[in-house]
Amino acid sequence: MITIHKTLNAQAYENTYYLENEHHLIVVDPGSDWEKIAAKIQEINKPITAILLTHTHYDHIMSLDLVRQHFNYPPVYVSEKEASWLGSPIDNLSGLSRHSDMEDVVAAPADFFFNDNMDYHIAGFHFKVVPTPGHSWGSVSFIFIDEEIVLSGDALFKESIGRTDLPTGNFDELINSIKENLFSLPNHFKVFPGHGFDTTIGHEKNFNPFFNQ
Repeated sequence: MITIHKTLNAQAYENTYYLENEHHLIVVDPGSDWEKIAAKIQEINKPITAILLTHTHYDHIMSLDLVRQHFNYPPVYVSEKEASWLGSPIDNLSGLSRHSDMEDVVAAPADFFFNDNMDYHIAGFHFKVVPTPGHSWGSVSFIFIDEEIVLSGDALFKESIGRTDLPTGNFDELINSIKENLFSLPNHFKVFPGHGFDTTIGHEKNFNPFFNQ
C-alpha cells in the first residue's frame, strides 16, 4: 500500500510528491521550496529509495541536489532526452532572460535513464513509465497500477494541459500522448499533476476542454 503526500512550491506553484510505502519513500519532482520539501521528508522519516523526474524544467528540479546531499544521495531517474538539461540553464529554462531575477539552476547528472513503457519494481514500489511528450519532448508520466494513480507531470492538468509553446513543445504530440497513454486507463484512476489539483481520468475525458471541443 502506498500513501501519497504533496507539497506546493512557491516558484511556479509546482507540486512535489512523496510516495510512501511501509519502509521506503519515492520523491517526485523536488521543486523550489527546499525547506518545505526537507520538512516533509523528515516528517515521513523513511529512506528515499529514488527520485523520479517527470521532466527537467527548472521548477521541477530546483531542490534536486539539496535532496541528494541531505538524504544520502538517492538515485535519480530521468528521460534520456532531457538528461543534459539538468546541467543546462538554457535548456531547463532557468537561464532565459525572463528569469533574470533568479539564479541559474544547475543539477548533477542523473543516475538512470527511464525505459519507456517499462515496469519498474523498486523497494516495494511498482510503477510503469509512459512517454507523455508535448510539453517537453522527454516528459513522462508514472502509472502505479496497484494503487490506481497516475503522476502526470506537466502533461495533463485538471481541466487543462501543459503549455506547448516552450522549446521541444508540440501541441498535437501532447494531445495524442495523453489520449494514447493516459486516457487508455480506467476512468476511476486518480491523476496527480505537476501543477494544480488532483483529478481523475474520467473527469478529464468528460470535462477537459482540450478533449471536448
